[in-house]
Amino acid sequence: MSQVVSTDGVIEAAEPEAAQEAGLAQKTLGLGFWLAVGWIALIVLLALFAPWLPLKDPNQNFIDIQGKGRPPYGPSADHWLGSDQDARDMLSRTIYGARVSLVVGFVAVSFGFLIGGTVGLVSGFVRGVFDKISSFIMLVLLSFPALILAILITSLMERSLWTIALTLGILAVAPVGRLARAASLVFAEREFVLAARTMGAKPSHIMLRELLPNVLIPMSALALLGTAVAIVAEGGLAFLGLSVEKGSTWGKLILTGANSRQLEEAPWIAFVPIAALFLTVMALNFAGDRLREYFDVRELSL
Repeated sequence: MSQVVSTDGVIEAAEPEAAQEAGLAQKTLGLGFWLAVGWIALIVLLALFAPWLPLKDPNQNFIDIQGKGRPPYGPSADHWLGSDQDARDMLSRTIYGARVSLVVGFVAVSFGFLIGGTVGLVSGFVRGVFDKISSFIMLVLLSFPALILAILITSLMERSLWTIALTLGILAVAPVGRLARAASLVFAEREFVLAARTMGAKPSHIMLRELLPNVLIPMSALALLGTAVAIVAEGGLAFLGLSVEKGSTWGKLILTGANSRQLEEAPWIAFVPIAALFLTVMALNFAGDRLREYFDVRELSL
């Protein structure tokens, strides 16, 4: 073991380099992270392969005239998670609802990252007039009430899957752009960027090869958190009657069983999609938070 002499002359033991490396090697994402990723992977696979799975038709009415009486039917061997008031299978409807809700979340975040991330990256690197104009636009978007903007867009346009997804994507542009700009400002002053500039590298090369890989680290955690927020936001629009017109989403399924009579007589109609929504949002939030801690992403001043 090596020794060092402190300022007051006391000999102290220095931590061996091997011990330091062992400490770094022990830094893991943890079991909870992999459980969260496993749930996300499971729900995504179920949504992708739903048409080929042995599921009941989500829109078919399975009315049992012989013995069960009038729907809704409780959980049983025929309907593992029960049925709704129209005798439609809740397991099937929840999995098919995941197809729409997950697409809305992923498309919204992808759009926000593509537009906001690009503008923020260029703004933090180029600065000048472009930075002032883009920062002002983002400030205006952040100042405008998100719910009112979403209601305005969805009220004026056809409420298709892509309209809802892009509406939520527009709301994600400003926060994503602000984070990308803050990260770009930090890394633009680092030695490797200054060295690339000194060697005469083109601005596009510096942004793509030097800045982008470093900016993506804090952005990866935000992507999971943003997906969770977009899925919840779609549920909020569903309660206002402004969600996707065609097809079921988790928000619309929850709304179907949200009235007091259904909650008393058949609580599974609302709580089955609520459980799916809760577990998915919790998994996305937890995975994003663990990634932020693992990569030691500190809060960046905006």
